[in-house]
Amino acid sequence: MKKEIFTGAGVALITPFTEDGINYPEFARLIEDQIAGGTDAIVVAGTSGEAATMPDAEHRAAIKFACEKVHGRIPVIAGTGSNDTAYAIDLSKYAESVGATALLVVTPYYNKCTQAGLIAHYKAIADSVNIPIILYDVPSRTGVAIATETYAELAKHPNIVAVKEANGDLSKILRLRAAVPELTVYSGNDDQIVPILALGGKGVISVLSNVAPKDTHDMCQFYFDGKVEEAAKLQIAYSDLIDALFCEVNPIPVKTAMRLKGYAAGPLRMPLSEMSEEHLEQLKTALKKHGLIE
Repeated sequence: MKKEIFTGAGVALITPFTEDGINYPEFARLIEDQIAGGTDAIVVAGTSGEAATMPDAEHRAAIKFACEKVHGRIPVIAGTGSNDTAYAIDLSKYAESVGATALLVVTPYYNKCTQAGLIAHYKAIADSVNIPIILYDVPSRTGVAIATETYAELAKHPNIVAVKEANGDLSKILRLRAAVPELTVYSGNDDQIVPILALGGKGVISVLSNVAPKDTHDMCQFYFDGKVEEAAKLQIAYSDLIDALFCEVNPIPVKTAMRLKGYAAGPLRMPLSEMSEEHLEQLKTALKKHGLIE
């Protein structure tokens, strides 16, 4: 096993926006509240952070701000993936230069690539930095999945140390764990935290952590402490809220939830749109059930 970046619950943090850019005072508040809630790592400028609609300067500023605000208290993992390898390299170098602990690098989207292309893409990024990389497999969004054989090849690179698995296929994750045990596996789906821990995973990169940081952390910690039944109870108890947080495309529900909790999360950026009334009621009901709003 390679050195772990973190164990437990890393939050896939939303980015609070104003009409003109990032709301930095609220961004700072979110980071502080996550740390106070026991979150084990901050993941900034990922899918939940709406990085796809961030101009380059804003994307870089978000990463730098998070690194400076966290100031080494817990790991900061910067989302630096792109379908343009050259841009991903440039952004990854920048994230390293401003203090990111590690990088989260999604598979190339839209133009996609072959497995050979994935290997070349990830190796080129890994060769350009001296901090660890988490591969991000989310084929429902990108249209390309990382094959087990590709994981095995990429694991030979010293800087490629982990994977965020959001493919939803536990059988594939089982094969990954059997074939490439040196890669740390993090769940990319909140409804599979405990099942992936049971397969030897080391935690989750979580949307749920935005609204329930302590319980998401505790779900993992209970498991690590041998309290498997308690971990499973939390996983099951939060199934309704997890369903609500993914009843529309992420991060629409979680950003709405954070507004309902009293955070100035700000607008969603187009093409993301506001929740339907039906789904909004589902979200409110789940948040109320867990005592997260009144």
